[in-house]
Amino acid sequence: MDEPKTRAARRAATAQRILEAAQAEFGEHGREGTTVRAIAHRAKVDPSLVIQHYGSKNDLFAIAIQLPGESTGDNVAEHLADVLDVRLAELPPETRALVRSMLTTPEATKAMRDFLNERVTNLARTSDHDDADLEAALTVSSILGLTIARHFLKLDALAEISEPQIETTVRPWLTAALDRDARA
Repeated sequence: MDEPKTRAARRAATAQRILEAAQAEFGEHGREGTTVRAIAHRAKVDPSLVIQHYGSKNDLFAIAIQLPGESTGDNVAEHLADVLDVRLAELPPETRALVRSMLTTPEATKAMRDFLNERVTNLARTSDHDDADLEAALTVSSILGLTIARHFLKLDALAEISEPQIETTVRPWLTAALDRDARA
């Protein structure tokens, strides 16, 4: 890749490298276990640049854990299958950092709660059931549990899950709760 030519482009590239390094460090060590020096080392910059670009470790953490939004689209089952594929694959660094820190860092707790509440609201809108909010919360919570069990606890049964197992077991399990009309 070509080196950015303008000062502004070099500055933006450095800031992006620091952010990516921070996401990786926070994902591996959590907020408390990560240092500005470790972020700087990974980004191959002086630690003062981390502070210059982001202010503090806590400010950088708040940015590093921001997750991109998702939309449910028209087909809920397809959307859930897409979400499942993402959560079963290698986690993006911002997701890893947020999940690792969500129980120990108030900012991460709030960010995760807000993100999940938005997912629940969007999913519940696709149903006309009286219990749509509860069904959506259970589905979203199940995906979160699956993410934690696979990527952080590394449960044996989930470590080497195959594509056929995802198709025949995991996807039907995930969408079964939303398919109330078919059960009636």
